[in-house]
Amino acid sequence: MELEFLLAIILILNIVFAVTIVFFERRNPTAALAWLVVLFSLPTVGFVLYLLFGQNYTRQRMFVVKEQEDRRFLQEVFLEQLREFVDRRYRFATHEAEEFRETIVLLLQNNRAFLTEKNRIDLYTRGEDKFDALFAAIRGARHHIHLEYFIVNNDDLGRAVVRALAEKAREGVEVRLLFDAMGTRAGGGSRKAFSELTDAGGKIGVFFPSVYRVNYRNHRKIAVIDGTVGFIGGFNIGDDYLGKGPLGPWRDTAFRIAGQAVKLLQLRFFLDWHYVTGEYPGPRPLYFPDPGDPGTTPVQIVSGGPDTRWNPIKEGYIKLINSARESVYIQTPYFVPDESVTDALRLAALSGVDVRVMIPCKPDHPFVYWATLSFVGDLLDAGVRAYTYDAGFLHAKTIVVDGKAGSVGSANWDVRSFRLNFEANAFFYDAAVGAELARAFEEDLAVSTEITPERYRARSRWVRAKESVSRLFSPLG
Repeated sequence: MELEFLLAIILILNIVFAVTIVFFERRNPTAALAWLVVLFSLPTVGFVLYLLFGQNYTRQRMFVVKEQEDRRFLQEVFLEQLREFVDRRYRFATHEAEEFRETIVLLLQNNRAFLTEKNRIDLYTRGEDKFDALFAAIRGARHHIHLEYFIVNNDDLGRAVVRALAEKAREGVEVRLLFDAMGTRAGGGSRKAFSELTDAGGKIGVFFPSVYRVNYRNHRKIAVIDGTVGFIGGFNIGDDYLGKGPLGPWRDTAFRIAGQAVKLLQLRFFLDWHYVTGEYPGPRPLYFPDPGDPGTTPVQIVSGGPDTRWNPIKEGYIKLINSARESVYIQTPYFVPDESVTDALRLAALSGVDVRVMIPCKPDHPFVYWATLSFVGDLLDAGVRAYTYDAGFLHAKTIVVDGKAGSVGSANWDVRSFRLNFEANAFFYDAAVGAELARAFEEDLAVSTEITPERYRARSRWVRAKESVSRLFSPLG
């Protein structure tokens, strides 16, 4: 009798969920239909899944204030640069920026992604190199250190970072560390793990402490030191990212940036820090110093998440693909695109563009991995070439187009990064940086295996079954 009563309650709640989905998932009918099917074909399972992954209406109410505040801070600088673009008064620093003008304007208008120039970019593909550079920047800090990461594990690397931050805090340097509650707690990084830092005077912020909710996580990986040096990319903080975890050697990508773009990384950090803690240190010169002229690379810092009206990083990816004339190289651990991204890649390949997608050879999330293989397989007949990276786990989230422009950041090529998580990417327009990123991709081809149409069609029935089931649930995020 009690079981029947419980099932009746679940059915009633599922009906309420269904009504909510119909009214508040209008922008994504595929996901809405998938949720309705799950809720009524598997009522109990669907109820649990919706509590964990769904509730778009709740998302809209939770993050509407964040969206309004972010726009308020960015509005003034956005309007001035947009007027210059529209009036054709703006003179780009590089030929590549002029060539990708439409991409720049798109990201400026739909994300307030101000174009910065006079940047220097250093590319890292190995964890050892990236963290050596980060530790060097931390040791050299004089005024402040701001770190924002999805994961800060309580392991050797995580403790070394906390120890280095605590040392600087004891020297009087302002230290702020922002991490996602779910991502960090999974690695043992509870508040207690950061006691050395807080005891030394450093501050921590915990993003979205509701750890039972899988969606709406802060997936960004940002570091800013003294307002002059910034880092952005795919590396979290933990031993895994040095190749010391169960997945073995780790292949990722990150940028170290010096120049005007660091101001926007700083602003991105402040907006997220303010949302979590209520503190906004303000636009004081010590946080936004004159960066000088360290380089010539144009960069836009683009943010996406549940608090954005559109999907700016995804739309930036699509615009880059549509602008390609020769090549599109993509690396991602998770490839679960929607139809707009799939169509863009298919049309580019059918138009004669050399489109290549590289994914890992091993899964860290099996359902996502099998769905990834399914979506990659769909593109092979259109001429897209796909590869599995065999020298470890591929975690890079990159695109480079024609060796001239591209993006590096935290956003994967899947619906979770496009719609459900908070992400940040650096879009660049510079042939020197593009050539370096393309060269890294081509070097990875030497340790990769191509997924040819023949090889894909020869996969076993068991693999086909896993792909089908995983793909069925992919619209749910």
